[in-house]
Amino acid sequence: MFISNAYAAAAPATDIMSFLPMVVIFVLFYFMLIRPQMKQAKQHKSMLETLKAGDEVATNGGIVGKVTKVGENFVSIEIATNTVVNVQKHTVQTLLPPGTLKSI
Repeated sequence: MFISNAYAAAAPATDIMSFLPMVVIFVLFYFMLIRPQMKQAKQHKSMLETLKAGDEVATNGGIVGKVTKVGENFVSIEIATNTVVNVQKHTVQTLLPPGTLKSI
């Protein structure tokens, strides 16, 4: 009675168009948030796998030191002469260039 036949026939096309903004938002979220975060996590994982004794690192807590021993889940870091701390491997944030500790 209130809806014309032409409008009722065009209704399925307008339903598809109403989902278009949601699809665009999802695509933007993927390329601006999800994809870069996955790339960064992949780089961090590869850095942890290549970690070896003698590397200079910084942890999430701000501890800077030289790696003395690498285990499966833990890393021993020498932060001063004869001072070694054990931290979880995933807390190692950055691999520093060699010689950084001497300049600090």
